Amino acid sequence: MVRLDTWENSAMNVWCRWRWVDNVSRCGGYKRALTIGRRELLVALGGAAAWPLAARAQQPMALVGLLTGVDLDDQRIGEIRQSLKDTGYVEGRNVAIKYRSAGGRLDRLPALAAELVADPVSVILTAAPPAALAAKAATGTIPIIFVTGADPVDLGLVSSFNRPGGNVTGISFVVHPLATKRLELLRELVPNARLVGFLVNPANPTSHSQIEDIQAAAHALGVELLVRDASSEREIEAAFASFAQQRVNAVILHGDAFFGSRGDQLIELAARHAMPTMYYLREFVMAGGLISYGASIADAYRLAGIYAGRILKGEKPADLPVQQSAKFELVVNLKTAKALGLTVPLTLQASADEVIE
Repeated sequence: MVRLDTWENSAMNVWCRWRWVDNVSRCGGYKRALTIGRRELLVALGGAAAWPLAARAQQPMALVGLLTGVDLDDQRIGEIRQSLKDTGYVEGRNVAIKYRSAGGRLDRLPALAAELVADPVSVILTAAPPAALAAKAATGTIPIIFVTGADPVDLGLVSSFNRPGGNVTGISFVVHPLATKRLELLRELVPNARLVGFLVNPANPTSHSQIEDIQAAAHALGVELLVRDASSEREIEAAFASFAQQRVNAVILHGDAFFGSRGDQLIELAARHAMPTMYYLREFVMAGGLISYGASIADAYRLAGIYAGRILKGEKPADLPVQQSAKFELVVNLKTAKALGLTVPLTLQASADEVIE
């Protein structure tokens, strides 16, 4: 027979010590003598051994910070959630996402980044260069993952693509080299385009280099370029009024997160002024815009979410090379083209990834 001589039970910790004794001992101030058989002892010990395993099975909740300069739509956030889930992190079960957006007021980004660092989050995922730069300025230890169309080396986010160094890595999608391709596609759709407007957000750190790239492309194609700045709703209105006054034949948008948040306004202005406009995201065309050519942002966010999951599992940003999303999409809206009096060439329709009728 076996006697229990010491036991303790609390809400979070249960343990027992068993030994062979011949007399009753004192336990917790009370005299207890529990006499059980060997079979019962083995069952009890087996159950006790399982308790620590069950406790270890409950994973702690990881906290992912999401920092953006403008509001992300549900689709983008959904892509992040799905890729986290693919790596084993399910929101509400073992991961939570703390989303902070500057709502277009980029001067708010440093304070929002500091708030995420103070929590502290386990990793910060950023959208667009200003958010990534604010996060990097706020912390040199918390891992940061960026999604950007700018060169992260030129921005000072990483040392190199293969060896990022420090606490920052991420996903880069091609923007600058697409200027020539966008102009070529626009000229194919609007053959008489000789004067093309270029709408750029001067608050974006990539604006200067994008202007240089598209000016070189315009010169090579014999097109005159009219550049207009806009970093607010009022300035967007003024820019399109200027394009109309100067009688531009078509417009191209600078790839910028602020413009992405003003899609409805941009599409409405292009329709009001009967101005064929080349966009950089398929979402513009899905909402009624004419044509878009650019990298798949959905693919970039998917890759960023996977990196976040890998970092949560213990990998270091310095060991994760900057990935380049190489998926491009050409989307054309035939209904919008018809409203503008344009005929979309069959060759352009055939090369498009999606044609909206």
